[in-house]
Amino acid sequence: MTLLDLWLSRSIPMCLLLQSLVLMALCFPSASMCPKGCICQRDPHLHGLNVSCSQSRLKEIPPSLPIDTVLLRLDHNQIGAVPDQAFHGLRLLRELNFSYNAVETLGEGAFSGIEATLQVLDLSHNRITSVHKDAFARLKARVIVDDNPWHCDCALQQAIGGMAHNHEAAARVLCRSSEVHDQEGRPFLAVDTDLCNLAKRTTDYAMLVTMFGWFAMVISYVVYYVRQNQEDARRHLEYLKSLPSKPKKPDEADDISTVV
Repeated sequence: MTLLDLWLSRSIPMCLLLQSLVLMALCFPSASMCPKGCICQRDPHLHGLNVSCSQSRLKEIPPSLPIDTVLLRLDHNQIGAVPDQAFHGLRLLRELNFSYNAVETLGEGAFSGIEATLQVLDLSHNRITSVHKDAFARLKARVIVDDNPWHCDCALQQAIGGMAHNHEAAARVLCRSSEVHDQEGRPFLAVDTDLCNLAKRTTDYAMLVTMFGWFAMVISYVVYYVRQNQEDARRHLEYLKSLPSKPKKPDEADDISTVV
């Protein structure tokens, strides 16, 4: 066997092995790509990863999620917050299941970066009471918000107003508490009061009451000051009247007699 034959006999299997490793790396995600506690499977139809982190006792969103994630399940955990730009970079994400967690509020940038591709967003069965007025403004996805203890206020009214394409989701928002007391327990869409103007009027009333209070304090002080000065002046006058008259000197009496 010549040296060429020996080299070929060894190099060809190595090339085939290298090719196989490259194909495996391209077709299957490596263990290091998948967050701890999650299962990552490639979806050949959607050309991306299905990442399931359900029931993993997570208390926060896993860092470094695969950038080719298409479906992300974070349901049935203990996640209490969605930081701004938490999913930034997941440009292929189509479905996000965030149900059965402990989220209480949503900021303006909670879903920043995934507005264009996201099709389904499930936020049901959380503890959401309030959201930023622009939390859903740029989303085109179908949003599910059932079973949350919503506080119906101006910000929520503005947020719901930006979900014109999500009328079904808006119809399922029930007011656990409200700026208007008789709306508690009723569907949010049944609220026919402009809560933003209501808040403004409440602020105006508070300012008016505060200004009236200050004005009353100033008037009271002025009245007290005037009365106190009058009392002091009266006492001083009485004191002057109570003083004995100044006796005349003898020289002055002689001068008067002489003149007479």
